[in-house]
Amino acid sequence: MIRRWLFVLPAGVFVALLAGFYLGLGRDSNALPSPLIDQPAPPFALPPLAEGQPGFSSADLAGHVSVVNAFASWCAPCREEHPVLDALAQNSRVAIYGIDYKDKPDAARAWIAALGNPYRRIGADDGRVGIDWGVYGVPETFVVDRAGRIRYKHVGPLTDGDVARTILPLVAQLEK
Repeated sequence: MIRRWLFVLPAGVFVALLAGFYLGLGRDSNALPSPLIDQPAPPFALPPLAEGQPGFSSADLAGHVSVVNAFASWCAPCREEHPVLDALAQNSRVAIYGIDYKDKPDAARAWIAALGNPYRRIGADDGRVGIDWGVYGVPETFVVDRAGRIRYKHVGPLTDGDVARTILPLVAQLEK
């Protein structure tokens, strides 16, 4: 009887591991669940990136659909997605706001000056607001509805395909 268990137990563990791996392969590795989906955006007030410009706060999100992008000048994928954000800003009426996440202000200002500014407002974040928003790392992009609720979170750099397949259709749906 003990010999039978010595064979069945490892075989059972092996089958359980195979089932776990199989189920894990079917999941989208870029889809990180966020407890903030369909919840109000956390209240915040960030100082401006550049002196003489307005900062960015939760009050800026009220009354219209918005895209909020967490970025940093030190982030290589942020540089990769920047032309996509520029195109979205030029070809869409959706407001794009920036959270400059854990960045040196001079480096961020130089980065924006060199690459262009797709954002209506940029707030400089020392990391606290990013934590409240559930930012795992940059870049991350959120879609916020008119009521100020986070409706979608995209982890990683946006592509033209992401904007066309997901962001713009969701924005259009939320604007109705």
